[in-house]
Amino acid sequence: MRPLFASAHVIAFLALATASCGGDTPESSAEAVAERDRPTFPLDADIWVADLDRQDGALVLGPPREAIHRAGYDNQPYFTPDGEGFWYAGMDEHSGQAEIFLYRMNGPFEQVTQTAPESEYSPTPLPDGTGLSVVRVEPDSTQRLWKIPFDGSEDTVLLPNLAPVGYHAWIDASTVALFVLGSPPTLQIAELGGGTPRAVGGDIGRSIRSIPGVAAVSFVALGEDSTAVLTRYDLDGTITPLVETVGNGDFHAWTPDGTVLMARGAQIHAWTPGDAGWTLVADLTEHNVRVTRLAVSPDGTHIALVVEPGNVTL
Repeated sequence: MRPLFASAHVIAFLALATASCGGDTPESSAEAVAERDRPTFPLDADIWVADLDRQDGALVLGPPREAIHRAGYDNQPYFTPDGEGFWYAGMDEHSGQAEIFLYRMNGPFEQVTQTAPESEYSPTPLPDGTGLSVVRVEPDSTQRLWKIPFDGSEDTVLLPNLAPVGYHAWIDASTVALFVLGSPPTLQIAELGGGTPRAVGGDIGRSIRSIPGVAAVSFVALGEDSTAVLTRYDLDGTITPLVETVGNGDFHAWTPDGTVLMARGAQIHAWTPGDAGWTLVADLTEHNVRVTRLAVSPDGTHIALVVEPGNVTL
């Protein structure tokens, strides 16, 4: 089904029914396999934006401001290459399905897809700049990786024989790392145009991120002793443990100069390879929110934060 590029100036203020909690529909089957990471009741996720700067070498977060504020699900921000906005997954007010939207910091909102009864999640720009890769939940609930071209041509499935896909990140223009649901969920590496995907890690977290400047991705390896270790996978197959995550967390984001950010509750922490441990960057406790996902703009000057109510006991 072809994408719809329609203006949606007032989308931030539409009242939608909450359809999902802090996670996403694609990971619902993962929860049936392993209960962890999020509550079983709906939470209202919004997206905030803040300036990001370095002062005397330390990261500094500016005052956050609301970018997407409405009832219901808005999640999974991913900045545009020019850093002037971000794509995100949100619920369409008419269909109740998850669609892809574009938020511009100095322009109108845009609804990128209108594909009910299918839903799309995890919008990610393709390395070749021709479109977005998304996880599409098809009418029979199959979850596969699809391409949504920017030129308006027909959507195409990128990896026809790989399902159920939950999340993904690009290693290079033809190689993608994927969170594939199962017992346990696995990290799999696939090549566009053929070849058999190969599993390179088991029992991983939901967050997979491309590491800026290198042909590598990061993910969180979950240990039997309940530890969670941020781990690097390089295109040559090398797997390198980096650091234990903050509070056994999962969601993380990289700055372009090689620092990784993670949130724990209302606090945001930073770690750079070579550091002894994590450093507190910002504390948003006064806003009574819990930060989950994070995304950093390609130039490192902005950060998008997915926030949930902080007064809910998990």
